[in-house]
Amino acid sequence: MTNPMREIKLDKAVVNIGVGGAGERLLKAEKVLQMITDRKPVRTLAKTTNRDFAIRRGMDIGVKVTLRGKEAEKFVKTALWTRENRMAKYSFDPEGNFSFGVADYTDFPGMKYDPEIGIFGMDVSVSLARPGKRVSRRKVLRRGVPAHHRITRREGVEFVKSKFDAEVVD
Repeated sequence: MTNPMREIKLDKAVVNIGVGGAGERLLKAEKVLQMITDRKPVRTLAKTTNRDFAIRRGMDIGVKVTLRGKEAEKFVKTALWTRENRMAKYSFDPEGNFSFGVADYTDFPGMKYDPEIGIFGMDVSVSLARPGKRVSRRKVLRRGVPAHHRITRREGVEFVKSKFDAEVVD
């Protein structure tokens, strides 16, 4: 008999394309994310000014989509499939969350290369949680989650191996 409060679930997956500036390339990246996720992307803003790259604070520099629930699981499974179900152990942080990159959007099934769009890669960041994580985020009676209830790197690796049938390489 397992404790249902100890079950790990995929909290959310964030798909991000950073283009480094506004303009036509940003619009193309938006179109790519919309084609892949069937969701309307949100633009990300620069937090600091970097004169070397001609980036000002508050400027649009990328797009992202946040997926949750079954949609997130399906997307992560497909994204891992494009990477041949392999990922590095260093992709996991101490809280069990993981991130990986997809080199080209045409690796996804059903996507064809469009010379008008070009080649776009993307980053996928996946957040894992146990039931009760909301306690640390809620507005009223916010509390810390005890160490024994947090997800470790090892548990995150085991979750990916069992849930997505992926190979984690050192």
